[in-house]
Amino acid sequence: MSSSPATGFHPIARTFHWLVAVLVFAVWPLGKVISFVRDDAKTGFYLWHESLGFLVLWLMLARLCVRFLTHTPGHAGMPRAQAWLADTVHWALYLALIAMPVSGFLATNAHGFPLEWFGVLPVASPIGKSPEIAPLLSAIHYWLSWTTLALIALHLAGVLFHRLILRDNTLERMT
Repeated sequence: MSSSPATGFHPIARTFHWLVAVLVFAVWPLGKVISFVRDDAKTGFYLWHESLGFLVLWLMLARLCVRFLTHTPGHAGMPRAQAWLADTVHWALYLALIAMPVSGFLATNAHGFPLEWFGVLPVASPIGKSPEIAPLLSAIHYWLSWTTLALIALHLAGVLFHRLILRDNTLERMT
């Protein structure tokens, strides 16, 4: 698995990037509207939110594997501070997009609701019902959701900066 520097990220890395992006833009709002949904419809919202979130976890783990196994374009010509910021935001996003579904999965289980992925595949719980830690896990999941949104905003600000201000080819490396 390799990709030349001229073409940017490996096509599989690009695919994972955009799949995760689409899923996050579906999962995040689903999670935020659940508290406003009628009680008889909440189960369906939770099913989709949890199932798609769990899919994000696996796609992110696969994406990390691809990142470590393929060429990653460097930051040629970019000022050191800007390259550091880009790397920091990327790695923080990776961490958040892995920690968020893990914390959500564990919180759901700790509240006594096992995950049945897309209503078909039961996923074993590593902790089971644990009411004493459920609120902590829910709080972690909640704050990670806002942290992830902030990181996405920083990421998009970087994209816009490169596209509109610098007018360089940074965006093309992932498209």
